[in-house]
Amino acid sequence: MSSVAYLATGKRERTKVANRQAILDAAREVFGELGYEAATVRDIIRRTGLASGTFYNYYRSKEEVFEALADDGARRFRPILRQQFEAAEDFASYLRGAVNAYFEFVANEHESWQARRPAGERQPHMQVETPEMHRVFEEVRDSFAAVMERGDAPHVDADYLAAASIAIAREIGQQMLERRPIDTRGAAEFAVNLILGGVNALPRLTP
Repeated sequence: MSSVAYLATGKRERTKVANRQAILDAAREVFGELGYEAATVRDIIRRTGLASGTFYNYYRSKEEVFEALADDGARRFRPILRQQFEAAEDFASYLRGAVNAYFEFVANEHESWQARRPAGERQPHMQVETPEMHRVFEEVRDSFAAVMERGDAPHVDADYLAAASIAIAREIGQQMLERRPIDTRGAAEFAVNLILGGVNALPRLTP
C-alpha cells in the first residue's frame, strides 16, 4: 500500500470513529431531553448535523443506538470492576467494592439519558446482550470463581451468582436513579446485604 493510500485509509477510519461518536453523543443528549420513548432517529440525526444516509451507515434504528450506548458504558466500567477485584481481600469486600463502584458509575453518568430522562420513564429492557455487557458478566463470574477458589466464600454456582448479582444491581440501580437525592451508599448497602444474605442459603457445589 502506498503512503498516499495509507493516509487516505487512516483518514477514513478517523472519520468513521468521529461520526460514530457524534451519533452517540447526540443520542445521549436527545434521550436525556426527550426520553427514550419520545425520541426519534430524526431527532438524533438533526442533533449530529450529519446526513441521514451517514447515520444509517452506522445504525439502523434508535434501538441500535441505545445498545451502542449501553455497550460503551459497559466498556468503560469493566476496568473499574477489575480494579475492585485486585483491591479486594475476600468475597465480601469484592462484592461491596464492585456494587459501590457500579452505583457510583451509574449516578455519575449525568451526561447520559439515564441520569436525565423524564420522570417516570424506565430504561427499556435490552433484548440482546451487547458484547461488552457479556464481558462484564464474565468479569464478575470469573472474579466470584477466583475468590471461591481461595476459600473466601461458599463454593456455589458462579454463573448463577453472577447473573443474579448483576440483575439485582441493575434493578436497584434503576430505583436509585428515580429517587432524589440519589443515595448510592444506601442502594449499595441494600444490594450487598441482599446478595450476601442469599448466598448463605444457596446449595453448595461439590469439589
